Amino acid sequence: MIDRKENVIWITGASSGIGKAMAIEWSKLGYKVALSARRKELLELVATEIKSTGGEALVVPVDIMDETSIENAVQQIINNWGRIDIAVANAGFGVIGSIEKLTANEWNRQLQGNVTGLALTVKYALPHLKKNNGRIGLVGSVGAYLPSPSFGAYGASKAAVHSIGLTLQVELMGSGVSCTTLHPGFVESEITRVDNEGMFHPERADPRPEKLIWPTNKAAKVMVNAILQRKRIYIFTNHGRVLVWLQRWFPGLIRMIISKGPKPDA
Repeated sequence: MIDRKENVIWITGASSGIGKAMAIEWSKLGYKVALSARRKELLELVATEIKSTGGEALVVPVDIMDETSIENAVQQIINNWGRIDIAVANAGFGVIGSIEKLTANEWNRQLQGNVTGLALTVKYALPHLKKNNGRIGLVGSVGAYLPSPSFGAYGASKAAVHSIGLTLQVELMGSGVSCTTLHPGFVESEITRVDNEGMFHPERADPRPEKLIWPTNKAAKVMVNAILQRKRIYIFTNHGRVLVWLQRWFPGLIRMIISKGPKPDA
């Protein structure tokens, strides 16, 4: 029997969007939640919301572009609560631009954040997860499977996340630690409003089809459930599953559908 009140979950990218929604969902289930992101003031608001309902939350600012910051965050959690049972590598962002136009710096920033930062999050959490038959959650995207005009760098980074998940599932055999790679379709987020330098532009329109976008609380529930069930790969939303299936069996149709869809400025 798991005593959830003693279990600790660490979530990166917890200041908004899916990360925030997952933090609240885990707290409702009785888990202690360590909240990480760059924006400390937003993490404090999430922590206050969790504590107002009787939950426990610890604010641990982290920059996934900085290995020392990640290592220090893990140590702060251990110093405070003595354990980590679940680590969800959720922090990430999207660099926008056609392959023809993206610079080396833009590629490096995309891969450093979404791939290296995610891998190092797992690296520093793993010694503690192994003590408790822990769980890892990697947040990918259906973009790992699909052509992504103007989001080629993002899709490549999420394909790498998928590969990291597959590798971890082999490397961790017999350790008691499971790895769940989560590939969401369209979910409410700020990703299309952040430019290639990381600046937020609230006035930017979201080019994604509004009717297909899931609310973050709905996404968080299915993601939490997938991690608890130790699923290896979990693809959602419904449209995400359909598109991935079509890409596997009818790639020409997918190319035609996506080529006619809305695109952000490249």
